[in-house]
Amino acid sequence: MKKIAVLVSGGGTNLQALIDAERDGIIKNGKITLVISSRPGVYALERAEKAGIKSIVLERKKYALQADFDADLLNALKEHDIDLVVLAGFLTILGDTIISEYKNRIINVHPSLIPSFCGKGFYGLKVHEAALSRGVKLTGATVHLVNEIADGGPILMQRAVEVMEDDTPETLQKRVMRECEHVLLPLAVSKFCEDKITVKGNIAVINP
Repeated sequence: MKKIAVLVSGGGTNLQALIDAERDGIIKNGKITLVISSRPGVYALERAEKAGIKSIVLERKKYALQADFDADLLNALKEHDIDLVVLAGFLTILGDTIISEYKNRIINVHPSLIPSFCGKGFYGLKVHEAALSRGVKLTGATVHLVNEIADGGPILMQRAVEVMEDDTPETLQKRVMRECEHVLLPLAVSKFCEDKITVKGNIAVINP
């Protein structure tokens, strides 16, 4: 049974999707044992408490140096014997130390079809604002492994939804979360925990 840490910064809807998926048996051979938040007082921490999951707050803004934040984060992950790190709305960029230590063991969900509307500066509503501004007809979400390039790691899964004429960034965000992120992320986590992911260079293959 692989131990999973979920890193959050806000409301935790993707965390809830993972909690529900674990409860419903969608996530096989994995268990969420730790939630780490980069902000205090966020609702994701309440979700963790309700589910009986231990939580830790590492408040990013209290760290002057990225290296110090990374060191405390890495210590927490190792202390709890974490096998897989899942970024679920985590608004802090991980440093090279964490990425190297957990190479191909960090999963992120991004609210666009990578390589569109991704990389530095593209997060939250900004992604959906950019999609609407560009006039795309399809958007969606991507689950990928994390490497040193923001949103540049091997892609695991993608799913698309139509963009409606009357969409706002808020309505588009909700639809992408509900129909894409909340579906794909638990599936990708399960595939990792079942040892069904093979990485060759920057290409990830999900084995049957």
